[in-house]
This record gives sequence, C-alpha cells and structure tokens, in this order.
Amino acid sequence: MKDHSVKLRLLKMLSDGHFHSGESLGEWLGMSRAAISKHIQGIQQWGMDIHRVQGKGYQLARPLMMLDEHRIRSQVTNPVELHPIIDSTNQYLLDNSHMISSGTVCIAEYQNKGRGRRGRHWVSPFGSNLYFSMYWRLDAGMAAAMGLSLVIGVAIVEALEEMGLNGIKLKWPNDLYYQDRKLAGILVEMSGQAGGAAHLVIGIGMNLIMQDENIAIDQPWTSLSQVLGQEDIDRNQLVIKLIQALNRSLENYEQHGMQEFVERWNRLDNFLDRRVHLIIGPNKITGIERGIDQSGGVLLETPEGIKSYLGGEISLRKGDDE
Repeated sequence: MKDHSVKLRLLKMLSDGHFHSGESLGEWLGMSRAAISKHIQGIQQWGMDIHRVQGKGYQLARPLMMLDEHRIRSQVTNPVELHPIIDSTNQYLLDNSHMISSGTVCIAEYQNKGRGRRGRHWVSPFGSNLYFSMYWRLDAGMAAAMGLSLVIGVAIVEALEEMGLNGIKLKWPNDLYYQDRKLAGILVEMSGQAGGAAHLVIGIGMNLIMQDENIAIDQPWTSLSQVLGQEDIDRNQLVIKLIQALNRSLENYEQHGMQEFVERWNRLDNFLDRRVHLIIGPNKITGIERGIDQSGGVLLETPEGIKSYLGGEISLRKGDDE
C-alpha cells in the first residue's frame, strides 16, 4: 500500500486556500522544492485543482474542509473509520464484515475504485464529494432486505431536509435527483446464507462540490453546491446527520418493514405521474409512473392497467416525449 502521508500533510497545509511557497512547504516537511513539486503533481492526479504562481507558490483553487473523524465520532454512537485514500468504502466493509459491528461507518476523501450500481465507475475526486458506507446486520435475512435502497433514499432526503435543503427527489430504485439531474447514488451490497442473517453494506456517493471541467459523467448531474448556490458545505455535519438518519430508518425498517416508507417515498418521487420508459434487459415499457407499492416495486400504468415491476436489472428513464 502506498504511503500518502506527505501528500495529506501538504493538503492540510494548503486547505486554508492561501498561497504557500515551495520553500516554506519544503522547510515544514523537511524536503526539497523539487520533491514538493512532485507531491503536488500527485495530489493533482486525485482531482485537486492547485494553482502555481511564480513568486507566490501553491494555492488550492478553493479552501478545503477535510473530514474530521474525532468530530464525527463525538456526535454518533456508531464506530466510524476515516480512510483518506481507499479503493472503495463499500469493498472495505465487505472485506471486514466478519470483524466489525453492525452500524460501522467507513468514509473517505478519495476512492481509487469507487463503483455504482451494476459495477459502473463512480467518479471520486479528492475532498469533493461524499464517499460513505455503513455495515448493517439484518437478522431477518436476505429476503427481508427487499426494497432497502428505497428506505435509504428516504432517510437521506429527510436528513437533507432537516439541514434546510428542499427540493431533493428520489428516482427508483436508488438515486437522488434535483431538477432532473442526479445528485447522489445508493449501492446496497449483501451477503449471507439461507436461514441466516444478511450482511449489508450500504454505499452512498453524493456530489458535493465537483467542478464541471474535471468530470466525465454520461448523464445529467448536479452537486449540493449547485443546489445551495455556494461551496461552503460542512461535510462533517452532513456525515453526522446521515448516520443519525440511517440509524433511525434502519431500526424502523427492521421493526415494521416497508409499510412506513411507501407514502414517504412517494412524496419524494421525482417521476410520479410522469411518462417514463422502464428498461428491463432488452425490453422497454412505456407508461405513467404511479409510485411504489408495499413490496418496493415501481408501479407503471399502461393501457393494460397498473403493474408492479421489481428487479435488479430494472432502470427508469424520463420519457423522451414528456
């Protein structure tokens, strides 16, 4: 595993948004200006925008609030692990599920191999987004986990509403939208055996302050900074609120199942009563989306009536002729 400690110390010094000369950085870290320049290049490969001005030195394009493990831990009861650089927060918890307790959270500043649903790559520049995973043991088993991504979506939006962020919607089965643009995605991965507990890893990736020119994403997207109209986002407070909301919703789900979440999800449905295409493998079904049912399936109204669709290979897209 590579040692990133020097780059992280450099970022901490640059995080104030001020200029720092290569000489002063070198003195602080005990290395040459050439070595500092090499480490700066490595940081830029993480997606960080760093200005270099002759006679002034280096400056981050914007101040950086780094995640604070101690602050987060002081506000929640869950075990929390901060890994500044990691392959994947989800994979880390999956690999260690046999030795961690239910509710354990893993967060990161940067992911080398972040992934979304169906193995899609998740763009993960350093310090620009939320890379968050939680391990949850569901004693009722894998069958009881049906519809869990819908519950997670409700919990996230309601946490954002508590922070004064309104207008965030849900797209079945696992995305958050704002004005028809993707803001966040949810990836629930599970393992277990028949008759035993389900081991769930709930991954959340949320765009916070990504810059357009650095990103290659194949769908319309937005970020929390664009929703707010500002880049001053307290990522630590966001993590705290999400952990608290997930704890409440998961405990509620274990006791009552989907019944308390259907109405709450439908209130937030981005495509409710809109014409959509439902893609199931090579097939496309067109109709009016009517929310979800108690099983977590999406309801689609066609000339043949209203039918529930449920399955991991289903995606939902805005109708071309809306």
